[in-house]
Amino acid sequence: MAKDVGTKMLGLLLCFAASILRQHGTSGQRVKVEPEVLSYPGQTVNLRCSFADATGVQLTMVTWIYEPKDGERQNIAVFHPNFDPSYPDSPVNGRVSFTPSPPNMNTPSIQITNVKLSDEGKYICEYATYPSGNEQGITQLVMLAKPKNSASVIAVNESTQQVVVARCESANGRPPATIRWITTANGEEKTASRAGTDNTVTVTSEYYLVPTSSDNGKDISCSVEHRTQTTPESIPLKLAVQFPPKVEIRGYDNNWYLGRTNAVLTCEAEANPVATFVEWKTMSGVMPDTVLRSGNELKILKVDESVNTTFVCEVKNRIGTAKDQVAVFVRVTRLPEKGPATGSIIGGIIAVILILAIIGTGIAMWRKHKNKKLSGDRPPKYKPPPPQKSKSSAITSVNQSFIPLDENRGVPNEYYSTQSAEPITDLDAYQDDDDNNNYDNEDIEAHDGQHYFPAAPSGWDDPGNSEVPPPYTRQDSEPQDYDGLPNVSRGESFMSTPMIV
Repeated sequence: MAKDVGTKMLGLLLCFAASILRQHGTSGQRVKVEPEVLSYPGQTVNLRCSFADATGVQLTMVTWIYEPKDGERQNIAVFHPNFDPSYPDSPVNGRVSFTPSPPNMNTPSIQITNVKLSDEGKYICEYATYPSGNEQGITQLVMLAKPKNSASVIAVNESTQQVVVARCESANGRPPATIRWITTANGEEKTASRAGTDNTVTVTSEYYLVPTSSDNGKDISCSVEHRTQTTPESIPLKLAVQFPPKVEIRGYDNNWYLGRTNAVLTCEAEANPVATFVEWKTMSGVMPDTVLRSGNELKILKVDESVNTTFVCEVKNRIGTAKDQVAVFVRVTRLPEKGPATGSIIGGIIAVILILAIIGTGIAMWRKHKNKKLSGDRPPKYKPPPPQKSKSSAITSVNQSFIPLDENRGVPNEYYSTQSAEPITDLDAYQDDDDNNNYDNEDIEAHDGQHYFPAAPSGWDDPGNSEVPPPYTRQDSEPQDYDGLPNVSRGESFMSTPMIV
């Protein structure tokens, strides 16, 4: 039971909150106005207002209320359908009116002519309705005044204290402008605002710096941002720091010798303001007769012993005075002139040689690698030629083993192989002197006038070549008797006896 009561109470609270939100939401949506209106002094502004949906609502009266930034609300225009428009006493009295005229309850807009900067503030369009009560919409009138921007540098002397070196001002603007500095100088800015004419604002910014001679001539810009400008206005400047002269004598090369002509010393000075006085003198107080002074230059027409002194250059400007000096040493003979930078040339040549050597080594290694790749692991691309046949014989192939000849015996039976010739080895070309005595070309020619040669390279196939090596014979055993061997015909094959190597 208690649970049901709690649920009903919660539902009633939610309905009540929804009704309040709906009422306020409807009020905010029904009265239509512009949230913000911009205007310049002297213009005419239109402040529009309308009631979007008057269904079920009776519109009784419309009142325009002005609320300044600092002050109380004031009624400036009132309209009732049964009466003429009313314009109570206010700052805009005589310049405000309903538009169109006569006014309309659904669109009771107003206009203000010759607006002033002081007219800025909130303008409230309020409806008196039944049964909802009063409903309103608020428009913010923003008055704009384009400021006058200016900037300048302040000439200061070189110092150790922080001083103002530049100033920028945005005068009589509304709303207030924003100023910032753009520079590489190491300083800081300080900005202040003050009231201007006719409710405007003037903004002033100063740039502070501990000035040094190196800051002279540096770029600095004042950038002003304002609502009346589409882009920030930039005013470029250059810092002006005044300092006494900084003097340096140039031209002495430590090689002034007797008889040298047309030597020149130059007195260079950096100063702000520019130096107005330059004076040459010597420490001894006597200027040599061969010296000609011309502004900041000192020309020595001919070097002699009188030039062996110390020359002084003194420079002045409005801020101060500075000087520099150089002691000249006159030599009897001139110093040898410096030759070309042979070390650099030799180093360059060595570097070129090293580079060429590295390139050559790389090319050689690449070629070696390429040759290995082409001939290393692959089978040969050519086939050795087969043994050649003797011109005086029709034998297909001759066995590599021959029967030694005996003086008391005839030529033994020949042995032929119907198979292909065996590969030739170094043993086929070996022969002792003893074998040469037992087996020679004359014995072979005595047998049927035919020649027999072992398998050999093609260069030895010529029967007329006397350098054909004799067949291989064993030397570690006595000659064996071959009379008991069977004869084999030319068309048959045989198995040769084993040979001990």
